[in-house]
Amino acid sequence: MYKWFLAIRYLRTKLIAVFGIASVMLCVAMVLVVLSVMGGFLDTVRERARGLHSEIVLEAGTLQGVPYYEEFGAYLQQQLPGVVDIVTPVIYTYGIFRVPATTWTKPARVLGVHLDDYVRVNTFAGGLHYDKYYPGSSRLDPQSMPVAGVGPSGDLVLPPDLQQANASWRESEADPEALTAYDADPFVEAPYPYVTATPRSTSERVYAAEPGPPRYAGPERDGVIVGVDLLFARRTSGTFERYLARGADVALTLMPLSPAGNPMGELPSKVPLRYVDDSRTGIFEIDSLCVYVDFDMLQHRLAMDPQPLADGGMTKPRANQLLISTREGVDINEAKDQIAMAWSVYGASLGLDPDSQEARALGLAAVYTWEDMQRQFINAVEKEKVLVTFLFTLISMVAIVLVGCIFYMIVEKKTRDIGILKSIGASSLGVAGLFVVYAGAVGLVGSILGTIFGSVVVWYINDIQDFLASLHPQLRMWSPDVYSFDQIPNVVKQADAVWVASMAVLASILGSIIPARIAGRVWPVEALRYE
Repeated sequence: MYKWFLAIRYLRTKLIAVFGIASVMLCVAMVLVVLSVMGGFLDTVRERARGLHSEIVLEAGTLQGVPYYEEFGAYLQQQLPGVVDIVTPVIYTYGIFRVPATTWTKPARVLGVHLDDYVRVNTFAGGLHYDKYYPGSSRLDPQSMPVAGVGPSGDLVLPPDLQQANASWRESEADPEALTAYDADPFVEAPYPYVTATPRSTSERVYAAEPGPPRYAGPERDGVIVGVDLLFARRTSGTFERYLARGADVALTLMPLSPAGNPMGELPSKVPLRYVDDSRTGIFEIDSLCVYVDFDMLQHRLAMDPQPLADGGMTKPRANQLLISTREGVDINEAKDQIAMAWSVYGASLGLDPDSQEARALGLAAVYTWEDMQRQFINAVEKEKVLVTFLFTLISMVAIVLVGCIFYMIVEKKTRDIGILKSIGASSLGVAGLFVVYAGAVGLVGSILGTIFGSVVVWYINDIQDFLASLHPQLRMWSPDVYSFDQIPNVVKQADAVWVASMAVLASILGSIIPARIAGRVWPVEALRYE
């Protein structure tokens, strides 16, 4: 009992203990902030990577694609009705994306999708910009350019269907801040981006509507949804300079491939398109590269639709992926194994010549989960989290050394107390235990204070950054125009806080072991003679 009494008394009366508490507190706060921020990055990456695909993906593995995707989709829904929900194909290739009005030219990864089904198997719809303000207006079918007219009061008026879609969004929008932001900067947040005026430069974002009633003008072109970072520059505030009016003409240049993967021997296919929306998945590598077009149009342009053969037959249509969403409650790893088995059984049932191009294409295809598809990207962030946490934990080990030094000094100054304790019957183990308990108390108090301090820093880390940036722009730690995330993650997980605090208490106890052993080996006669 005396150990606890003296440990608490020393903790309250000895100023030197404050330095030990402060060192533990700062180390706990530092590790907790790093662990929470890096853990938040990892969670965000996993969440956004999950939204790029369906739960299960049949991947062709080659640009020329895989045949029998339609038949296999129907086979899956027939054989695994309790597992498979929606099946939709995807074609992907690479091309050159161009904005004729600005000579903006970039390489692009082109994805052909059935948009209505595609948005049902992942979270793609949540990243569409204009479709938020005009629900249901972002389509990939052929369409003309919407042109805003000037109303009687001089304000811009949209074609009736868009005006009605926007009105329905305003009625359903429950967030007043969203409405305020929407009205504050209309040409950037795009309530009225429907004009035919061509910008004189890429930085110009104010357009003049044409006189007359609102209407649709120009030839009908297939729609395209563009990754927002491919087309627009991001500000430090996280918003984008949308210099291009919705409905503007853009173009893609594509290279068709044969079923064997060879160029078709024709000129590259130049596809005029109409910009209908931009997409933001939150992953820069995707948003700076991808464009999305209609599946059937892209399949035809790439000659992946049925093609005539010399013997009068037709080739099978091809796709690069088959996105498969599972029903609620289904374990995706078990579903992956079932679908992979179904793919093997279905391929064998076709009875194809093993040396044929179709058989080789089927053999290259494989089944993955969404996490398998993004494994390399997720693993990179996981390893970065582990590395950064390890480095800061290593730095925090200074707390062990500091506690050891502090308790060595305390033992030196408490030689008389040690002698008195031993002279009245305290054992060597009991005296050593006194300083171990004392160190544990120092670690416990420091951990509690450090957890509180670190949690507050994490919760208000974005406000702290804004304050530092207001003092000097160079003090800004995080910029949305550089990173994929708009804000620094600011969530503290309870498990992380408990783990860090527990390790800090253990480290404090470890730091006191050597001084405690020294104290336990002191002879009472020598201690009292020394005094």
